[in-house]
Amino acid sequence: MNILILGGGGREHALAWAVLQNPKCDRLIVAPGNAGIAQIATCAALDIEDCGAVATFAEANAVDLVIVGPEAPLAAGVADRLRAAGIPVLGPSAAAARLESSKRFTKEVCDACGAPTASYAHFTDADAARAHVRAKGAPIVIKADGLAAGKGVVVATTSAEAEAAIDSMFSGDFGAAGAEVVIEEFMEGEEASFFVLCDGTDVLPIGSAQDHKRAGEGDTGPNTGGMGAYSPAPVLTPDITRQVIAEIVEPVVAEMARRGTPYQGVLYVGLMIQEGRARLVEFNARFGDPEAQVLMMRLGAQALDLMQAAAEGRLGAMRVNWAADHALTVVMAARGYPGAYEKGGEIRGLEHLPETAAEICFHAGTLRRDGRFVANGGRVLNFTARGDTLAEARARAYAMADAVDWPGGFYRRDIGWRALSE
Repeated sequence: MNILILGGGGREHALAWAVLQNPKCDRLIVAPGNAGIAQIATCAALDIEDCGAVATFAEANAVDLVIVGPEAPLAAGVADRLRAAGIPVLGPSAAAARLESSKRFTKEVCDACGAPTASYAHFTDADAARAHVRAKGAPIVIKADGLAAGKGVVVATTSAEAEAAIDSMFSGDFGAAGAEVVIEEFMEGEEASFFVLCDGTDVLPIGSAQDHKRAGEGDTGPNTGGMGAYSPAPVLTPDITRQVIAEIVEPVVAEMARRGTPYQGVLYVGLMIQEGRARLVEFNARFGDPEAQVLMMRLGAQALDLMQAAAEGRLGAMRVNWAADHALTVVMAARGYPGAYEKGGEIRGLEHLPETAAEICFHAGTLRRDGRFVANGGRVLNFTARGDTLAEARARAYAMADAVDWPGGFYRRDIGWRALSE
């Protein structure tokens, strides 16, 4: 098979690594890729939000399967264009991807099928939104309706903070994403992520994970794209998992099919769990980052078979073969992230890190310059390991992180603390 992966971060490096474990893969192209991906696959300069260019490239390179990493190409309709060209693709249509690209749409779908989620109100006017906050009080959650690169959600602990978030969104700080705002009740509990593959009709669970969003240890500091993750998530017990599938996943997938927009691809189900029950926080229309890194580490070669089956509409016959293992990833980011940070700093020691089925460093934001690896992003490296226990996986991941010499980088020392403290 010739396979094309769209994206250039740590998620896409992990997807590429897993795909290459499978002997079915004859040729792998990643667009645009990064310096780490370039060591294992062909990287191509391609505007992945230009749907026509992606389809033309896939046809010219006899691509048998396209795997879409980030959300923006999905919202732009790249999966629609590829399917119209007869090319199998793992990723929903633009209409189905609205489960991520519009918070209001997701709430309406949940209302229609009875999926448990936070109560909410939707606004296109800042004055009305502020009045709602004053009536409800804090804590309260303010969300830009559209895609905002993971930064369009504010958990406000005071009414003043909530009103400032409303003003920021309506003033254009988030572009078109903030033209409409969804305001939700604050949900107490423990967050976890659940992942399923969908082929428009059938769903197949492919694992759980917990992310660490805050920049600082002890879950302090500003929200980020994710500073680390581990899988499986102990809080997602078998009973809660069954509830999530029966009350959230299956009703939503059925509702999407009923609307004539069947969901085909990866569905990331963000959950808040309290007292043995889960409610939906959000959907994403693709793998999470850094959750994909731990999921791919655990799935290995079978990931390609499962993704291909979802893209080709034959998921009903597939099953996941799980090992009784754990995986953990530690994100090394540029100092200053998620605020202003510098690019270009040299990273030493990467060539000495292990690359095995149990330990690997996925690159998220690197360039190769004059034979050296340099930082080229906010989140730069993902030290990922698996083990028979979470503690073993964590020890291996931190051993890799500690072996790297990059004065311009930082990482949290407590990834996995919640599970390991229980």
